[in-house]
Amino acid sequence: MERYTTYAAFFDFYLSEHDKPATRALHYLGSTFGITALILTVAQRQPLWLLAGLGTGYGCAWAAHFFVEKNRPATFTYPLWSFIGDYHMFGLWLSGRLPERLKRFRSTPGTTPQG
Repeated sequence: MERYTTYAAFFDFYLSEHDKPATRALHYLGSTFGITALILTVAQRQPLWLLAGLGTGYGCAWAAHFFVEKNRPATFTYPLWSFIGDYHMFGLWLSGRLPERLKRFRSTPGTTPQG
């Protein structure tokens, strides 16, 4: 497996590992749980919400990989970049820029999702 040395190269790989809309939807759900847990942690000064947010966030994401996309989560090899990638993809989706980014990614030779 190729080792990525830049986040930009990793993010192209990351998008290829999130090719199916259901995979991305489960990631958005997990990211929403994570953000909600962070807000609750601050608002209630209860750090256990962070554990709940991590558990539900990663639970949704990993379920998507194991049962929908049928691939290995990037978190296992690139934990920090994968975490950043989740919110990068989420932000692109919320801003409406994800379809254009996926279109650009899919039109670049050598960046097609691995089956």
